[in-house]
Amino acid sequence: MDHPFDAIVVGAGGAGLWAALELAREGVNTAVLTKLYPTRSHTGTAQGGVCAALGNLEEDHWEWHMFDTVKGGDYLVDQDAAEILAREAIETVVELEHMGLPFNRTPDGKIDQRRFGGHTSNYGEGPVRRACFAADRTGHMILQTLYQQCIKHGVKFFDEFQVVDLLFEGGEPDTGGRAAGVVAHRLADGQLHTFRAKAVLLATGGFGRMFRITSNAHSLTGDAVALCYRHGIPLQDTEFFQFHPTGIVGIGILLSEAARGEGGILLNDKGERFMEKYAPKMMDLAPRDMVSRAMYQEIRAGRGIGGKDYVYMDLRHLGRKVIDEKLPDITDFVRVYQGIEPLKEPIPVQPTAHYAMGGIPTNTDSEVVRDDKGTVVPGLFAAGECACVSVHGANRLGTNSLVDLLVFGRRAGRQMARYAGKVERPLPIADAIEPVRAELEAIRSRAAAGESVATIRAELQDVMMDNVGVYREGKLLTEALAKVKELKGRNENVAITDRGSIFNTELMEAQELGYLLDIAHVTVASALARTESRGAHSREDYPERDDKKWLKHTLAYKGKDGPSLRYKQVSITRFEPKPRTY
Repeated sequence: MDHPFDAIVVGAGGAGLWAALELAREGVNTAVLTKLYPTRSHTGTAQGGVCAALGNLEEDHWEWHMFDTVKGGDYLVDQDAAEILAREAIETVVELEHMGLPFNRTPDGKIDQRRFGGHTSNYGEGPVRRACFAADRTGHMILQTLYQQCIKHGVKFFDEFQVVDLLFEGGEPDTGGRAAGVVAHRLADGQLHTFRAKAVLLATGGFGRMFRITSNAHSLTGDAVALCYRHGIPLQDTEFFQFHPTGIVGIGILLSEAARGEGGILLNDKGERFMEKYAPKMMDLAPRDMVSRAMYQEIRAGRGIGGKDYVYMDLRHLGRKVIDEKLPDITDFVRVYQGIEPLKEPIPVQPTAHYAMGGIPTNTDSEVVRDDKGTVVPGLFAAGECACVSVHGANRLGTNSLVDLLVFGRRAGRQMARYAGKVERPLPIADAIEPVRAELEAIRSRAAAGESVATIRAELQDVMMDNVGVYREGKLLTEALAKVKELKGRNENVAITDRGSIFNTELMEAQELGYLLDIAHVTVASALARTESRGAHSREDYPERDDKKWLKHTLAYKGKDGPSLRYKQVSITRFEPKPRTY
């Protein structure tokens, strides 16, 4: 079945919904495709806040926010993009408030703000209150608010339609082809549908499910990222994957940085507040990569709790009022998943795979680019975690993820509306669904004695967690590269037991495994090539940052035998690279 639209948005998280809202306001005929019901999108799990230099509690300026973003990203951030992020954060948060988002309030009725990791005043002088929040449910409130606005403006939603291929007119992207739509698998009956459009936005989130312990939902398998890679678009900076320091031990569910923003502290087995040694000024509110490494160093030195691989986060001194009013969800997680009462006991925490700084390369209008010269793929856009603009560089600051998807989702929608007004809708593409139909049928019809999806996925997650985690080293990365190649070979024989068409989630999991393997291959190859330590990429065999050789973005293209790596320059406008201390 063919569905003609003027614009297609793939993904119904914050970036996709804001883009769809902008398109609808401009009268552009828009459809949103999502493999989940929209309000189950992963934006809803973001807890701690969305940062904007409102200055509601103390002096703050967008230039300070920009500086913190650049420094937090270990100077791999494109500074033209960081300026847009910091400037437009203010107006997007205010616009959200006007849409009805129920932010916490100060006594005089302004949006309340809390401290967060890496947020400083006066270019690094000390902590500042910049994170705007709705208790510890900020992402949930953003998602609900934007979804309601989209319904109000008549956006058409196709729920449980999983995009399985991208369509281009006039050739593939590397030969100048333009985006023409997508192919989607309808979960309810297994039918393949084509959606034709002038403009296509990819907003499918991250790919943390390639790690064993992750805060990411099971749906975060990098679908659009891998599809772009398969169509010749490079992936940028995938070696930089953030490990959030405070995940629930063993399962990775996140305990927000908001807990430390409200005054929570990290303790080792001796009861020491160990961050005093690693970041004397910011302590527990240092950037996430630094806190995660500090935790690992304490554990390696034998100061994990009881000699084990975790430390404590202590909230007991905050009192019931703060915990109940500002941290209700995460403290409930602790009670449910760990059987701990945070008012009386410290909480065991360990780093968890959390956020992809890299992804599909875009310019500041969210247009996908295909080379180091910024050549645009006409009609193709990306925003949110699947995109790399790059405002996060080598390490994302807490609360900048929500700002990223709001600012660049909004910019994407506005640019898509301008673009759609200038071009004709692509014509139907003959046999557009046949390649992906053949791919899916090969999996469905393969003998049951083939490889198991669950087995291959578990082995991938183990090697990524153990060899490509907080700390990395050449030998371990080489072993990981060989293992991923082996798993990709075995995946060609993957088989499933469900032969049906109706709600065949096993078939979609097999498809998603292929995406994860492609992205893992790029991640490991890019990490092995980068012989320095920068942000979340920490090489024990190359412990220093090397600006002379490595102040550049990685671009990984799909080659015959794996990723082919090239590089492009970082945009530096205001802040020259300096040593990164807190």
